[in-house]
Amino acid sequence: MEQALWYLFAGTRGGENRARIVRALSERPRNANRLAKAIDADYNTVRHHLDMLEEHDVVEPGENDYGKLYFLTDRFERHREEFEEIIEQVE
Repeated sequence: MEQALWYLFAGTRGGENRARIVRALSERPRNANRLAKAIDADYNTVRHHLDMLEEHDVVEPGENDYGKLYFLTDRFERHREEFEEIIEQVE
């Protein structure tokens, strides 16, 4: 997972927004609309980043389709320290 974290947060454009999404989801689960407001970003931008984070098993959606909440995965939580180290290096 370490390679995926480097790719998502340091290797591509949008890493800063993805990190902001992870930080917001660390506070509590949110849907895409609430995330967009929380990080002051466009809804479609947040959707794009959520898709990338879900593809790499960083976030997972809840079971309801309407107002779908997103959660950080258990796998990500096991690698949170690596995430924090990557963010510290790129800031």
